[in-house]
Amino acid sequence: MFCLPKTPLAGQESSGFIHRLGMEARPQYVFPTNPFLQGENERWKPIQISFAAHLKYSFKFRPNTCADRIYGGAYQGIGVSLTTFGDKKQLGDPFSFYVFQGARIVRFSPRASLNYEWNFGLSAGWKPYDNYYNSYNGAVGSRMNAYINAGVYINWAFSRYFDLIVGGDFTHFSNGNTKFPNAGINTAGAKIGLVYNFNRTEEDLSKSLYQPVTTRFPRHISYDVVLFGSWRRKGVWVGEKQIASPNAYPVAGFNFAPMYNLGYKFRVGASLDGVYDGSANVYREDVIVEYGSSSSKREFLKPGIQHQLALGLSGRAEYVMPYFTIGVGMGANVLSRGDMRGFYQILALKIAVTRSSFLHIGYNLQNFQTPNYLMLGLGFRFHNKYPKVRH
Repeated sequence: MFCLPKTPLAGQESSGFIHRLGMEARPQYVFPTNPFLQGENERWKPIQISFAAHLKYSFKFRPNTCADRIYGGAYQGIGVSLTTFGDKKQLGDPFSFYVFQGARIVRFSPRASLNYEWNFGLSAGWKPYDNYYNSYNGAVGSRMNAYINAGVYINWAFSRYFDLIVGGDFTHFSNGNTKFPNAGINTAGAKIGLVYNFNRTEEDLSKSLYQPVTTRFPRHISYDVVLFGSWRRKGVWVGEKQIASPNAYPVAGFNFAPMYNLGYKFRVGASLDGVYDGSANVYREDVIVEYGSSSSKREFLKPGIQHQLALGLSGRAEYVMPYFTIGVGMGANVLSRGDMRGFYQILALKIAVTRSSFLHIGYNLQNFQTPNYLMLGLGFRFHNKYPKVRH
């Protein structure tokens, strides 16, 4: 046993979780990151404001339990939202389905705290770019896009059942470079909402004289192996401009990462990263055709496979929470050719499936600015000595 459990008080619920239902309103400012949003659109007006309504279910570890002490009152769940940008014809009114998790940053009192929260999921219902019917839209190229959100807020439990939340957040929509165009949309603004706690008790809102005892974390090295794949689009430089290839290219790779587990919430380590990128070093060739046809046509040619393989080394750091782990990485390809040379950055979400396996959803960026590819796959953890935490 790694944590001495709390004995329920008389009349207190014995369930390890508090179940919650929340509603939020999020008015947002739209960053003018591309000409379409700046006003080069069908209405010749900038798109500056969005509004989203959210409905969320979550479950939370009870206060004064082992899990609450270790993970800072962590909660997690699923949510749905509807977003409008005030231009349904050109952008649509997308809806999102997502998972989310949050926890306490600072506790001011048993009833008030500063929390963080992230959301990750898919959004659908977009009106994407179309060469004939929606040619101004250089921001969104697909009907479905990734939805990523993070923010901080004040949580005030003003009654046994209700919490008020007030804060701010940042949102990003994009398709992960799986289809052109992929300028994406970024917003930031406020969030305000109410959360109903179905089975919270008055004792959960009072300062407890009992503090659960946790044993020292068994520091150790574990080994993560990830296999991933995806597809991507590519723009090819011709002179001083890029020309979009009409093809979708496969991506496949692996990560092998020895990770030193510092404590319940942090891991650091290094990773050996291998990848096959079917779009790497693709080039364009002008083919002259016979008189009477068009003077030339664009062909996008692939080099040999040796020009599309790379092996890199990266440093890794992970923030570990129940069910979810968020990881970042920075590295460089040490064996590569052409446009695969250089530095790369990785942001990844690992979703626990079993104690020793997880789903992997990540994204690779090149030189801090160039979108690379999605990393969708399955991972396995070996020599895992992470203790089970009671809740």
